[in-house]
Amino acid sequence: MSTSATRASAFAAGSNPTHPPPKPKPKISLSSVRHVFKAIIWPRRYLILLGLGLILINRISGLVLPGASKYLIDEVIGNKNLALLDLILLAVGGAIIVQSVTSYSLTQLMGVEAHRLIQQLRAQVQAHIIRLPVRYFDNTRSGELVSRIMTDVEGVRNLVGTGLVQLIGGVLTSVASFVILLRINVTLTLVSLIPLALFAVISMQAFKKVRPIFRERGKASAEVTARLTEALNGIRVIKGFHAEGREEETFTVGANNLFAIVRRSMTVTSLVTSIATLLMGLASVALMWFGSHRIVGGEMTVGDFFAFTLYLGFMISPIIQMSNIGTQMTEAFAGLDRMEEVLNEETEGGESGRTHRLDEIHGDIVFENVSFSYEPDKPAVQDISFEAPSGTVTAFVGSSGSGKTTLAGLAASFLKPDAGTVRIDGIDLATVTLASYRSRLGVVLQNDFLFEGTIRENILYARPDASTGQLEEAARAAYVTEFTDRFEKGLDTVIGERGVKLSGGQRQRVTIARAVLADPRILILDEATSNLDTESEALIQESLRHLMQGRTTFVIAHRLSTIRQADQILVIEEGRIVQAGRHDELIARQGRYFDLYTYQARI
Repeated sequence: MSTSATRASAFAAGSNPTHPPPKPKPKISLSSVRHVFKAIIWPRRYLILLGLGLILINRISGLVLPGASKYLIDEVIGNKNLALLDLILLAVGGAIIVQSVTSYSLTQLMGVEAHRLIQQLRAQVQAHIIRLPVRYFDNTRSGELVSRIMTDVEGVRNLVGTGLVQLIGGVLTSVASFVILLRINVTLTLVSLIPLALFAVISMQAFKKVRPIFRERGKASAEVTARLTEALNGIRVIKGFHAEGREEETFTVGANNLFAIVRRSMTVTSLVTSIATLLMGLASVALMWFGSHRIVGGEMTVGDFFAFTLYLGFMISPIIQMSNIGTQMTEAFAGLDRMEEVLNEETEGGESGRTHRLDEIHGDIVFENVSFSYEPDKPAVQDISFEAPSGTVTAFVGSSGSGKTTLAGLAASFLKPDAGTVRIDGIDLATVTLASYRSRLGVVLQNDFLFEGTIRENILYARPDASTGQLEEAARAAYVTEFTDRFEKGLDTVIGERGVKLSGGQRQRVTIARAVLADPRILILDEATSNLDTESEALIQESLRHLMQGRTTFVIAHRLSTIRQADQILVIEEGRIVQAGRHDELIARQGRYFDLYTYQARI
């Protein structure tokens, strides 16, 4: 994940458990074939049938030339029958025109549809990934997810594009050529089948070996992409620590690993092609020997042998082509396997129990004996109970790793309790549809994220349909206009990737303006002023007081001086509430809060 997104992920999940990578499958599974047929082939059956018809016409017209060659040699040249020449030329010319038209039509129909499918699959995978739980993103690098969306689906063009119909058309051409070859000479045909049978056996074994390599190549490519994405996002850190050389070395190691895998896949595929060339060459030598003896013995004419040779090429060429297409199909299935791994991940809010839609949210939140663990037997929070009435401010304080971010994640519905219940207006939050709850939820993180674009676009991200007046009011409330009025383009200033053209305080004010515009009922603040200078903090504290009015607010407090006015302060240690009360009450008790507060005051 990018540096700016790390804190946001930690807020939702709090830990970073790892999962072992899935083991590559040694062969194309029946379930994969069924899925491809049901989801990809069947919905496009009419287009594929049309493509098959075109490829059939294309291949039949291609058989005209070798058939005409026999009559050209034996009749026109051998018997000097020039009257037949015009008919032969007309037939061959017409067949060539038909081949050209059908080839163009195939490319337009199947090629365009293949790219349309790629676009649809990319949109489907992206839509699924964006709805996965935040914890999934903690365990998966963003560059790898980009590779899943952009690269893994590329191979499907061979399932719907010209690859599939060419594969079937090749089979039909080979069968038709084989029948014609038997009619010309059975012995020569059987001789030619020996190397073809050997080639078929070798190809089947090769495809079994090459599919895991393609899966490994996809994974290695995703890792290289992920590392490159991280490096580009962290370019200031790299330059600040003069680490260009280390990054170059790291990327080179990954690229070399990818190259080694690609070389292995190319070795297998090129070996298949080379063996095919060798076997076909030996078959040609054998055919020349047998054919010459039969021509001399009067069993065949020169035209028969010439036509046989051409028809043999028409039978062999599709088989060689099918080996290449087979490799492409294998790569396509490997990519689809990786894509299916993501699609099989359960999306957030997809549980059957989430049926309660909140039309209005009053804002009363209650934790009842809530416990949650990221790992078995290692509770992050345990037996937590408290009430946050509507319109009040609840602050979480405590040492690092005490469970503050976990509680906020539970309140934001990023996490579900292992035990106990979180209620919103008396309703179990685990039964509420996420859309109806989060549409009234606002979050401002310590290192919040800004998108490439203008300041206006980033504020409007919360409510794209907001009016210009509402936008400007939110900008004024968060004191964004205090600095945009000095910019030539004002709110339309382009801020660069992740807002790099703004200062930390300016970026934070934009994120607060975004929350103001969202007008949430539930507000979660992860110390929204910690990145600000003294002047900016004073401005933001005033805007936050305006933002929190009438809203149920949870504050993860790092600067304890900023939560003096909170309605209740919960001191969290080792996942439990050890103290609760207002600032003055807790100071008077001289307990854990007193220790934390006086320690910060000395600093």
